[in-house]
Amino acid sequence: MKRMHARSIRPSGPWALVMLPALALMVAVAAAPAGAARIKDIASLKGVRANQLVGYGLVVGLDGTGDGKSSLFTLQSLSSMLEKMGVTIDPDDLKVKNVAAVMVTSELPPFARAGSRIDALVSSIGDAKNLQGGTLLLTPMKAPNGQVFAVAQGAVSTGGFAFGKSGGSGVQKNFPTVGRVVGGALIEKELPSTFNTQERMTLALHTPDFTTATRVAQAINAAFSVPLARAADAGTVQVEVPALYNGRNVEFVALLEGLGVTPDTISRVIINERTGTVIMGENVRLSTIAIAHGNLSVQVTESQNVSQPLPFAGGQTAVTTDRNIQVEEGNNPLFLVDSGVSIGEVVRALNALGVSPRDLIAIFQALKSAGALQAELVIM
Repeated sequence: MKRMHARSIRPSGPWALVMLPALALMVAVAAAPAGAARIKDIASLKGVRANQLVGYGLVVGLDGTGDGKSSLFTLQSLSSMLEKMGVTIDPDDLKVKNVAAVMVTSELPPFARAGSRIDALVSSIGDAKNLQGGTLLLTPMKAPNGQVFAVAQGAVSTGGFAFGKSGGSGVQKNFPTVGRVVGGALIEKELPSTFNTQERMTLALHTPDFTTATRVAQAINAAFSVPLARAADAGTVQVEVPALYNGRNVEFVALLEGLGVTPDTISRVIINERTGTVIMGENVRLSTIAIAHGNLSVQVTESQNVSQPLPFAGGQTAVTTDRNIQVEEGNNPLFLVDSGVSIGEVVRALNALGVSPRDLIAIFQALKSAGALQAELVIM
């Protein structure tokens, strides 16, 4: 009988150079530590961002809820628009209530192409009461450099309504003076892009941190087995595009975004004194300290009695007040907290004192003053 010899299957040919790095990255992603976040969620590529667009336009077709005569810019804009249409009229002679002047804002997404559509937000700048049912006329959308990148036009959707008069005699839902033109902005001009020709990329961390930046660089270098990345500072990581991905930067970035990294955070205790909210991070630690917290309760009750004199005594009926004061003080014991305890032990220790969120605020402020809280205390 012939013996069967097992042979390892390895990719060969021109696809080998492509498959081996991809397989290595799949193994690296699968072996990401528990609780790791994708690089895609904690960082963004420098230069890949949206651009703000703004324009000034008119909304017409309103049901008497447009700007009044006090909004002079609306009348002047309407007169100028009619003049371009071949109708000449003095702004002082205009008496319309179906037109409203609006500011139109939008964001031009990165890599947006001419012919694509984006949403436009319409906001009244005059004294219009409702934009419901109106139509936005052709409005150029400009970037900060003054160039027109899109034009907006279409029906305005407010997502609300307003009936009756203000001052308690009407009904209103949401803000009818702000609306959206869904897909109403047509992109006319593209931003030049040299993304696929870049030989170096920069990752910008959403939350700058030296430890997180170092971990991102280490994760990239470990995945590609080549020192491609280095942390330039706490907020940026520079990555060299390998020769294998020259001209294929999109694929390279897609692989980078899937790598898992455990971000590091600063120990913080967030306190909102208005709502009584207390939030503690997982790295919060306490030094060895003894804590006692007792509440002093003072209750004053009053009762009224009627003093009636005896017959023929010559006195008058009077009302007297009796006051009863009760004072109660909590008997919470002194609780010892050891040094370097975890967040779970801190919570159990504070729960053992029977404190409320309001009491926690006072306790954490006292711990910070005593130097026993190894975390940043933030009071909102």
